[in-house]
Amino acid sequence: MSNSIDFSFSDTIAGHVVAVDREHDVFTLETADGRLFEVSVAGDPSAELLRNLDEPYVDAGGHVGAMVEPGRYLFVQGVFYPEGGGARFDAKHLLFVGRNAEDHRFEEHAWWVRQLESIARFYRRAQFGDEPVDFRRYRTEIRLGGDKTASHVQETDTISRLVYGMASAYMLTGNEDYLDVAERGTEYLREQMRFVDSENDVVYWYHGVNIDGDIKKKLFTSEFSDDYDALPMYEQIYALAGPVQTYRVTGDPRILSDADATIRLFDRFYRDPEFGGYYSHIDPILLSPDHESLGPNRSRKNWNSVGDHAPAYLINLYLATGDPAYADFLESTFDTIVEHFPDTKNSPFVQERFHQDWTHDTEHGWQQNRAVVGHNLKIAWNLMRMHALRPKDAYLDTAQRIGETMPEVGSDRQRGGWYDVVERLRADGEGQHRFAWHDRKAWWQQEQAILAYLILSGSTGRGLFQDEARSAQSFYNAFFLDHDEGAVYFNVLAGGLPYLLGTERLKGSHSMSMYHSAELCFLGAVYNNLLINGNPMDFHFKPDPAQLPDRVLRVSPDLLPPGSVRIAGVLVDGEPHEDFDADALTVRLPETSGRVTVKVRLEPAVRKGEAA
Repeated sequence: MSNSIDFSFSDTIAGHVVAVDREHDVFTLETADGRLFEVSVAGDPSAELLRNLDEPYVDAGGHVGAMVEPGRYLFVQGVFYPEGGGARFDAKHLLFVGRNAEDHRFEEHAWWVRQLESIARFYRRAQFGDEPVDFRRYRTEIRLGGDKTASHVQETDTISRLVYGMASAYMLTGNEDYLDVAERGTEYLREQMRFVDSENDVVYWYHGVNIDGDIKKKLFTSEFSDDYDALPMYEQIYALAGPVQTYRVTGDPRILSDADATIRLFDRFYRDPEFGGYYSHIDPILLSPDHESLGPNRSRKNWNSVGDHAPAYLINLYLATGDPAYADFLESTFDTIVEHFPDTKNSPFVQERFHQDWTHDTEHGWQQNRAVVGHNLKIAWNLMRMHALRPKDAYLDTAQRIGETMPEVGSDRQRGGWYDVVERLRADGEGQHRFAWHDRKAWWQQEQAILAYLILSGSTGRGLFQDEARSAQSFYNAFFLDHDEGAVYFNVLAGGLPYLLGTERLKGSHSMSMYHSAELCFLGAVYNNLLINGNPMDFHFKPDPAQLPDRVLRVSPDLLPPGSVRIAGVLVDGEPHEDFDADALTVRLPETSGRVTVKVRLEPAVRKGEAA
């Protein structure tokens, strides 16, 4: 049987130009795995420059000859034609990520800020139109263009994720409309989705509210298929994401009280005092992790129950308060991760599901013995954040090992971008880890890759990590931005075309709100500007000084390497304010009644090009 290619097919390739033959209208493109493709541009392909949301199409078709130059990174969409057992690639469309070989548009100072503004406008309009913000009109499901579906379930976590995005948008832009959404959403969560258990001194969060006309039915247990009729830990965790990000802006002590009460819930009912870590589910009646009603979730632990505390709320809670108790919780979390999750003897991927005693659970539901690529990248990203707070060799070594290993097993070395779920183990003789179901690429997994490699690059200075960060940012910005309807797509096909079927067509669902796209914009701006490219940034807050301990506002945007960032200046209600500790990243606010607006400019402690 011949293995030669004997049919034509369309595809995408991404890489660096290594040679140009202008006489024959051909250039050679090297992909990330070192393969060389001869690309013909003789057919007069269309071409464009990478653009952000709300930017017009920039036609580069007349500049292909000049812009295709050695060293340039670009995407080529075209057709493979069989020729003598090999293949010729005819370019039909070229996408340039910058105006020259050294330019990457997503590294522009305001790129990610502008993107977040656009996404915030989309979700503000989709949920509330041009009317005042009223969360009684909030709906979980949002169609591609922003219209609402007939579904009337308001899920707690998706409201919280929207709130997170809006609070983040305010922090980067100072737009009061976004803060209004965040605060009203937080208040709605507290009024409608919170259950205060005075007897146990804890707070629970409902799964959501089912609205039928004027009738509201609160849903205590999860309605999601994996977690049905249980109290999954991750739903309680993500209920805090939006309010805690809002707390960073406002310092509202009620939010802090809710967060502490929810942590007490975790420690009392989800924590395993014998083997450590947290269970993934508890029974809603007996509040036990070991009840037979939980079925396959009985006495189980997973990435979400152990590790998702950190990115969802705990790091932000520490940034807002500086409380060492939260730092201790973070340290315990990451000590647990580096002890139990790596499985380097068997697989390049971490193990994600466990029995009570930390033995591997490789038969659970859909996951079986499969790897979620984004969870590996998420662990690397968050280990680097933790390493900045309490440095440990185990954190740095594990993060770097994941960063070095993942590209070959979890990313698309021909087209760019990162895959979804793959088999953790390869069968004998197989060259790659097989896909569990498909080779599509989800928006949130691209986020994890971008943030992991940005922070690895900014913290270690290694070129390998910078290359991977640029590649991941290129693919995401080239193919996930919806220039027609707004915001970002849920999934794209391997070659970058949007996948618009089923729930993956939606811009709002149980799995998607505004959280991951906003988190990417917020921290993409922070890492690119403050850690890598040496640019200052402005951040906005609106607290009541009387509600802050000692009137001290903490303004660090993330857990960054010690001494990497300092305060350059502060405005309080538009006036210069000098009472701040530039290196500690704290501002002591004036004694005043009521809330004040605070604008803080942060800058790298060592600007790009300066000597340390």
